[in-house]
Amino acid sequence: MPVLFNTIPQTMRSPLFYAEMDNSKAGTFSASYRALLIGQVLSTATIELNKAVYISSLAQAKSKCGAGSQLAQMVEAYLNNNTSVEFYVLPIADPASGAAASGSIAVTGSASASGTVSLYVYDTAVQVGVAEGDSASTVASSIVTAINGNADLPVTASANEATVTLTAKHKGVIGNDTIIALNLGGDANGEATPAGLTITINAMSGGSGNADISDAIANIGEEQYDFVVSGFTVSSILKALSAYMNDKTGNWSYSKQLYGHVWAAFRGTVAECQTFGAGYNDQHLSVMGISGTHSPIWSVAAALAGSAATSIAADPARPLQTLSLQGISAPEVASRFILSERETLLKKGISTYTVNAGTVQIDRVITTYQTNAYGQADNSYLSVETLYQSAYILRYLRRIITSKYGRHKLAKDGTRFGEGQAIATPNTLRAELIAAYEALAYQGIVEDVDAFKENLIVEINENDKNRVDVLFTPDYVNQLNIFALVNQFRL
Repeated sequence: MPVLFNTIPQTMRSPLFYAEMDNSKAGTFSASYRALLIGQVLSTATIELNKAVYISSLAQAKSKCGAGSQLAQMVEAYLNNNTSVEFYVLPIADPASGAAASGSIAVTGSASASGTVSLYVYDTAVQVGVAEGDSASTVASSIVTAINGNADLPVTASANEATVTLTAKHKGVIGNDTIIALNLGGDANGEATPAGLTITINAMSGGSGNADISDAIANIGEEQYDFVVSGFTVSSILKALSAYMNDKTGNWSYSKQLYGHVWAAFRGTVAECQTFGAGYNDQHLSVMGISGTHSPIWSVAAALAGSAATSIAADPARPLQTLSLQGISAPEVASRFILSERETLLKKGISTYTVNAGTVQIDRVITTYQTNAYGQADNSYLSVETLYQSAYILRYLRRIITSKYGRHKLAKDGTRFGEGQAIATPNTLRAELIAAYEALAYQGIVEDVDAFKENLIVEINENDKNRVDVLFTPDYVNQLNIFALVNQFRL
């Protein structure tokens, strides 16, 4: 049988030994994943704007993006939940014409006993010591010192007598999300305002302007990012990310085959989350609805993506339910979505969480895709796992075809040719696809091999004899999300 060589010519006459390398039969498939965190950086940041940058540690993120920046907070949340899937950051500048949100803390009275003021910026405690006899202005000054002494906080503070003014480090509407609270730990943790003092908090507000990520998205190019975490939930940004991902010209198009998914979080009541979810219909976007947690929404999004990435990188078909979101504060009981509310949100394209022993956990992650092109209910892209299974399968097949058949000739079935020839036929390709499907079934990604064999079509295109058309019909392994039981007892 003739042996096919790729580089050694048949006409060689000079002796003696020549060897070439052929790796087409040696490779095995190994899925690789990367995350991209998109958020604002401080005006003093040293990182290049609108360009994806590899970050290796939280310290590096704080140094390059600015301590207390939105992006540094996202990096911290991601690393709290994932250390195996490498990530990049996409730094965005504050909106040029934006305004920073502000709030205030008013202190009145005089301390009649020593103690500690336990302020919280989001879920970070700011402990302020108070001595007996301290005046309101003294306490206010101490609050300013404590806040400004923690560079990782997203606000700065100044005092005018007994009133502390807080200003967001970022311009833009994101500053309005900043939560200032008092004594979150409660009596159980010994947190109480010292006797004689009254502290009144005026919520952060007045932030205006939205970041522009159009240049940043354009600069991503055709790099693969499987988990794209948006620090924003404003419509203009999410729609730009939807265009970046779409099936026709985006990452899921036949011409790019990059795939990936966008992760975000939205803070609001059940009704507000419902309204938000009804505004989207994108299989490449998942948004977790949150209420009551004192963590930033962008930290929730980064923690969600980080936790999911750990599982998906190990097995894209396993359900994400019960995975914990480390570092995310649990809402108080009264603020948690109950089962009926979570069901409502899951029917409006909003992903949900639960709380177990004080730890926030994934309830279910779905996409915002809800209806087909005719506005009819469509659950084909309901589960986010479906998208990651699809990407895994397509990448698996692409590796096989490109590594084994990258420079093959194409012949009709039944053609007689010498063994060793670099020739593919519909039947040989069919056998290759069946073998690949059986391997995927063994991995627990797909099921029902017999039905797949029956439905698989591999044929040479009628109009282009250099092209093979394939109807590939995988049956994805599903997720055990619901276990329903009738307890039909007897007496």
